[in-house]
Amino acid sequence: MTKSAPTGGTTTGSGDIARSLELLWGTGERPSRGPKPALTLDRIVGKAVEVADAEGLDALSMRRLATELGTGTMTLYRYVPGKAELLDLMLDRVQGEPLAADASEVPGDWRSAVEAMAHSYRATLRAHPWLLKINQARTVLGPSALRGLELSLTGLRGMNLTGPELIGVIITVNSFVEGLARTENHAMEAARETGLSDEAFWKGQHPYLERAMLSGDYPRMAALPEDAFRSDFDHFAFGLGRIVDGLEALVRQRAEQVTGP
Repeated sequence: MTKSAPTGGTTTGSGDIARSLELLWGTGERPSRGPKPALTLDRIVGKAVEVADAEGLDALSMRRLATELGTGTMTLYRYVPGKAELLDLMLDRVQGEPLAADASEVPGDWRSAVEAMAHSYRATLRAHPWLLKINQARTVLGPSALRGLELSLTGLRGMNLTGPELIGVIITVNSFVEGLARTENHAMEAARETGLSDEAFWKGQHPYLERAMLSGDYPRMAALPEDAFRSDFDHFAFGLGRIVDGLEALVRQRAEQVTGP
C-alpha cells in the first residue's frame, strides 16, 4: 500500500501523484491482483463526494467510506492508496459536472463566456461547499480539469489576449467567485454553530456602533446611507459586472494597438 503524506486529506497533490494520475486517466482502475472486484472506482468516488457534500471533508475517511459502500477498509485500498489520492479523484469528478458536452455549446461572445464561467463555478461551490476547504495550489490535472480549461479558453478566444493574460482572466474570475462563496459559507457556518442569525448578530452590536458613529471619529462611515449594508444587494452581480467592464477596456486597448490610431 502506498502511504500518503500526512495532510489530513485537504491538500490536492499531497499523495502519490503517479498513482493519482493513473487513476484519473483510467490506467489504474482495476486492482491487479485478487478476485474479480465487486466495486468500481467510479462508485467509490461518487460515494465519497456524497459523504463530503452531506457532512464535510472531516467526516470522510477510508473507514467511513468502506462502511457506506458495505465493504472492508482494506478492500478500498486495492482501488485507492488513501484519502489524499481520493481527494484528487473527487476534485476532478465535481469539476466535470458543469462542463458543456462540446465546444459548440460554449458562448461565442467572450463576455457571455466569462459570465457563464462565474455562474457555473459559483453553482459548483454551492453544491460542494467542501471545495472551499481544499488547498488546490498544486492540483493533479485529470481529464475534467483539462476539459474545463479547454472550454474556458474556447469561450475567451475572441479577446485576442496573450496566453498569460487569458490564464489571468480565468484566475481572476475564479478568485472573485471563491472569495464571495467563502464569505457566504462562513456566514452560514457561523449561524449554524452559534444559533444566532445575521440579523440578531448585527442587532446586538447596534448600540455600540451608533455611539461610535456619533463620536465623530468615523465621518466617512457615518455619512453612509442607512441601506449601505443592506443584505439584498447583489454583490456577485455587481463585482462580476465590474470585472467584465475592466476586461472590456483591456480588449479594446489591445484592438486599438493592432489597428493603430
